[in-house]
Amino acid sequence: MEEEQKEKTTIVLFSGDLDKAIAAFIIANGAAAYDHEVTIFHTFWGLNALRKDEQVPVKKGLLEKAFGFMMPHGPEKFGLSKMNFAGMGPKMIKHVMKKHNVLSLPQLIEMAQEQGVKLVACTMTMDLLGLQKEELIDGLDYAGVAAYLGDANEAKVNLFI
Repeated sequence: MEEEQKEKTTIVLFSGDLDKAIAAFIIANGAAAYDHEVTIFHTFWGLNALRKDEQVPVKKGLLEKAFGFMMPHGPEKFGLSKMNFAGMGPKMIKHVMKKHNVLSLPQLIEMAQEQGVKLVACTMTMDLLGLQKEELIDGLDYAGVAAYLGDANEAKVNLFI
């Protein structure tokens, strides 16, 4: 008897906006709960969802230090894509999410890892922005666009967020 192939879902997380990252991880967790093989390919600003909250001492050049300073350290520091209101928007949405028992972005990321969602950090973007593996959370895969395209080629659902 032939073994049934799992459905596959891929998501490119390009955005570093809180609302978009939450949507990506809710979709990923939902697909994983339906027994899909899920990959989230984090590139450009989406890589910040995988950054550790604390600063990690690593050797960098001036430009890489500048990028590191300007980008948020981890998902708790993300702003909203609309109605950010100088940082008040994220506080308001987090309050509403908590009130309605919706998991926070860090909790959604942890759940995704527990469900076996493959979290991939784009190595080309890491090089461009000067991000190093030590600055990112544990349990990640590191790959380029060719690896993502291999996963996407086999998937029925491919999203760009």
